[in-house]
Amino acid sequence: MAKALIKKQENKPFPKAAGIAIGIVVGLIIIAIILLHHNQFAVPREEVIKKAIAIAMVLSALTAYIGLYEKIMSLPRELWASRELIWKLAKNDFKKRYAGSTMGRVWAFIQPVVTVAMYYCVFGLIFPTRAQLAASGVSAPYVLWLTAGLIPWFYFSEAIGGGMSALIEYNYLVKKVVFKISILPIIKVIAATFIHAFFVLVLLVLYFIYGYKPSFYLLQVVYYSFCMFCLTLAISYSTCAIVVFFRDLSQIVGILLQLGMWGTPILWEIGVIPEKYRIIFKLNPVFYIINGYRSALFEKEWFFEDFYSTMFFWIITAIIFVIGALIFKRLKPHFADVL
Repeated sequence: MAKALIKKQENKPFPKAAGIAIGIVVGLIIIAIILLHHNQFAVPREEVIKKAIAIAMVLSALTAYIGLYEKIMSLPRELWASRELIWKLAKNDFKKRYAGSTMGRVWAFIQPVVTVAMYYCVFGLIFPTRAQLAASGVSAPYVLWLTAGLIPWFYFSEAIGGGMSALIEYNYLVKKVVFKISILPIIKVIAATFIHAFFVLVLLVLYFIYGYKPSFYLLQVVYYSFCMFCLTLAISYSTCAIVVFFRDLSQIVGILLQLGMWGTPILWEIGVIPEKYRIIFKLNPVFYIINGYRSALFEKEWFFEDFYSTMFFWIITAIIFVIGALIFKRLKPHFADVL
C-alpha cells in the first residue's frame, strides 16, 4: 500500500503554473548573466552584438516554452517516469548488439581504434598536419590531439545513427498500445554512451602515458560528454520521427555525417582558417564539444571562461530539443500505422 502511494506521488504531474514560473525565473537569470558578463579582451561592438543575439534567442525560447508548455514537458515527464526501464533496456541493447558474433562486444571497440590508427598514419606520418598544429600554437602530441577530437565525434555519429533508427529497430514495441515509445531514442543514445565511456578512459590513459599530470580540468571531459549526450538526444527525437515516414533520411544523415567529419575541425586545426571565416565553423555545436575536450586536456581552461560559446551551445540544444519534442508528439499517433 505504501509503495503504491509513493509510486502514485512520483507519477503525479508537476503543476503547470510552477513549471512555467521556474522557466521564467531561469530565463531571467540567464538574461541577467548575459547582461552582466563582460569580456575585457573583446571588441565592444562585437560583444554588444553577441549579447543582443543571445538575449533574443533566450526570449524566443522562453516564449515557446510558455506557449507550448504541455507539449514540450510531456516528453521529459515520460522519460523521468520510465528512468529505471530506460536503464535496463539500454544495457540490454548494448549487450545484444554483438550477441551473435564470436568476439561479441569487442567489435564495438575495435573499429574506432582502427580508425584512429588509420588517420594517425595518414595525417600524422604522411601529411604535414603536425606542422600546421605547431603553426597554430598547439604543442600537444598529434596522436593525442587527434584522438581527443575523434572520440567525441565517434560518440556523436554512433548516437545519431542509433537514435534515428530506434523506432524502426523496435517497431514491435511501437505497435504495443501500453508501451511508452518516447523512451526508445534515449535507450540508443545511452547504449552509445557505454562505448564512449570506454574510449574516454583510453584517452586518459594515453594522456598520462605522454607525461601529462592529472588536474581538475580533466573533470570537464564529463561535462562535455554530457553536452554531447544532450545534443544527440535532442536531434534524435526529430530524426527518429521523420525517418519513419521518410526512409531516405537515413541516407541523407549518413552523407551529412561524412561531410561534418571533414567540415568540423577534427583532423585539422581551426587556426589554419582565416579569422574572419572561423565564426562559420564555430556555429556548429559539435565544434564547441570537440574544442572543449581538447581545451580540458591541453589548454587548462574552464568551460565557463568561453561564456558566449557555452551560452550559444545550450540555447541551441534547448531549441533543437523543443523542436524534436514537438515533431515527435505530432507524428507519434501515426507511427504504428506506418510501421
